[in-house]
Order: sequence, then C-alpha cells, then structure tokens
Amino acid sequence: MTDGMDELVRVGLAGSEGEAVSLTALLASAGIDAIYRVTNAGAGAFDGWAAGAPHEIIVRAEDAETAREILEPTE
Repeated sequence: MTDGMDELVRVGLAGSEGEAVSLTALLASAGIDAIYRVTNAGAGAFDGWAAGAPHEIIVRAEDAETAREILEPTE
C-alpha cells in the first residue's frame, strides 16, 4: 500500500535533453526534486541516440502543482 508520497507524475515536456536538464535545474533551485527521461515517442529516435528527442519532466505528486506553476511559460 502506498501513501502517495512515492507517486511520480509528469509536469512538463522538454524538446531535448539540454532543455530537460535546464528545467530540472530550475525546479531544483526551487527545492523540488525532479528527473527527466526520454518519452516513449523519442525512445527509438535518432538511431537510439535520444539527446534531441522529447523528454518528460517528472516530480513527486505532492510537488506537481508547484512544479507546473514554475514551468508555466510567462508572457
């Protein structure tokens, strides 16, 4: 049984690994632990080299709302 503390959710999508690194660093600067991974759509892209493929940004469920606010584009 889980209490929700370990649930992970996707809060954003980055167009490349470099962008994913930047977004996870931004979240880390706000005290939110985040990871990134290549999406299923990008998993076979570029002959197995996924650096230019889409990556999803993942955080703990309890941090999701704040993370989405931080990652939301500003106008």
